[in-house]
Order: sequence, then C-alpha cells, then structure tokens
Amino acid sequence: MVIQYAKKFDFERFMNELKMVFNSYHNIPLMKFIKKEDQYPYRVLIGTILSARTKDEVTAKASERLFTKAPNPLKLSQLSEEEIIKLIYPVGFYRRKAKNIKAIASILLVKYDNKVPDKINELLQLPGVGRKTANLVLGVAFKIDAITVDTHVHRISNRIGIVKTKIPQETEQDLKQILPKKYWITFNTYLVGHGQTICKPISPLCSQCKITQFCCRIGVNRSR
Repeated sequence: MVIQYAKKFDFERFMNELKMVFNSYHNIPLMKFIKKEDQYPYRVLIGTILSARTKDEVTAKASERLFTKAPNPLKLSQLSEEEIIKLIYPVGFYRRKAKNIKAIASILLVKYDNKVPDKINELLQLPGVGRKTANLVLGVAFKIDAITVDTHVHRISNRIGIVKTKIPQETEQDLKQILPKKYWITFNTYLVGHGQTICKPISPLCSQCKITQFCCRIGVNRSR
C-alpha cells in the first residue's frame, strides 16, 4: 500500500542526498566488480545468483574464479557440477547454485542462442532466478527500467514510510506507482549501500544517518 506521505515525498532531493552519502561509503557494489565486456548480461546474471545470502567480497572472488574458467554459457555448460562447486565455494548454498547455473547455461545455449533473454517472464523461467535477480539483470545489463527489490530496499522503503508492504513483490509494485522512472535502476544500488552501512535491520545507526529528514522511522524501536 502506498502511504499518503509518499505522495508529497521529494524523490529528487532524496536521491541526490542518498547519492552523496552513498559515495562516502566504503562498500563497493557487486556489479562494480563485474567487467563490462563480452557476455556482460551473462556475468550479471550468474554473479547475481551467486550473491544470494553471500557477502559481496566473497561473491566477487567466486565470480572471478568462475568466469576465468567459464567466460560464456558454452564453457560453463562443459563444466561438471563438482568443478563449479570448487570454483564458487564458499558462497552460500553453493551446491544448489552450482546445479542451477549449470542448468541455466544449457538453457541459454539451446533456447536463446548463447544469450541471456531480456524479458522478465523468460528470465523468471530460469532455475534459481526470482524477481530480484531478473530485475537486476534487466536494469544493470540491459538498461531496461526495472526496480530491483531485495531485503534492503523492502525494509528501508517501509521504514522511511513511503510504502506499507509485507513482501518484496508488493514493494516493487507500489514503488512503480510513486518512484520516478529515472531512478528505478539506481534505487537499489543506493539503498543497498545505505542498508549495509547505516540503515541496518536491527538497531540502525540513526545517529550517523545523513538522510533522517526523509525518514518516518517506521518500526524502529531501538537505534544507535
């Protein structure tokens, strides 16, 4: 549900302020580690799958090992699951992810001519790909307007008070109604950095937050 507060929310000022504080954070988004070269959508897709429940620095190193051996879907399909496991360990759920990305490689070869599809419905048919991953691929790899809602975007959007939702998919749909399209792709990047650094799930660092003027602090019972 879109909150009344959102209707008068100054998204342009909010995003400008958030961009400035984001640039002061020391964490580097995972996508910065992925080289923009041939097979970039493939790298974004696989890197995002590997990143689930895994720290960005661990994902970055695992992705680099994997892409050195498998720079494209064909090479990835030729690796065994055990070989993939050795390359991506210790990412979270590495066995399940190895199985899924090997299956994805085969699907891309057979169905999509060695390319990653740029339609959300087709991306969602790939093993282990949910809306968060699909939207990230669309936005980052293809520059198609899409809002990627992960745990940080879902939590902070509710905490600020611009939406009142229970699940990320509801948050995505509500944000589409109120967030100017020019911010759809970058919204995730900035809020993830803010969520990892300041606006933590439990006891957020409100005393250090530079954007408190925008926040209703919904559900914050304890902060630092």
